[in-house]
Amino acid sequence: MRRVRPGTAASRAGAAGAASRPAGEERALTSVAAGDRYQRESEHEGGRPGDAPRLWHVTLSVSGEAAELKEVRRALSQLAHDHPFLLTSRYAVDHAEIRYWEEARDLHDAAAVALRLWGEHRQTAGLPPWEIVGLEVIDRETYHQRIAEGYGPPPASPVGVHPF
Repeated sequence: MRRVRPGTAASRAGAAGAASRPAGEERALTSVAAGDRYQRESEHEGGRPGDAPRLWHVTLSVSGEAAELKEVRRALSQLAHDHPFLLTSRYAVDHAEIRYWEEARDLHDAAAVALRLWGEHRQTAGLPPWEIVGLEVIDRETYHQRIAEGYGPPPASPVGVHPF
């Protein structure tokens, strides 16, 4: 997966917040690998600590025409191997759900990375030609609040690739 690094421009025409940027200036997407820490230039200049990336829990749902179950498992296992940030995957012959934590500056960046995940790895991992049919991106606090209140997705255990 090609992950856009801090300072790299990526177009998001019509996105919220575009009005606050000067005309022609594109917003850079950020995605930080596990263990890395991204510091915005504003942090170096005494910027707000809230500008630092946060953790977002992502659930990506895909579906399409039925594929061989063994091949779906193999492809999701390859995706997990290539990108160990994946927390867990559940699958059936015609749909799958991928859950993981993404570190990003804001929800927009986390969602943009998630929406590219399936398409960018379709060939390298041998993923089925399914389409994205659902995406949920919530911050860490909301995720833990849902778990504490007894609703929302249960914590991903066991971690890995499993049938529904």
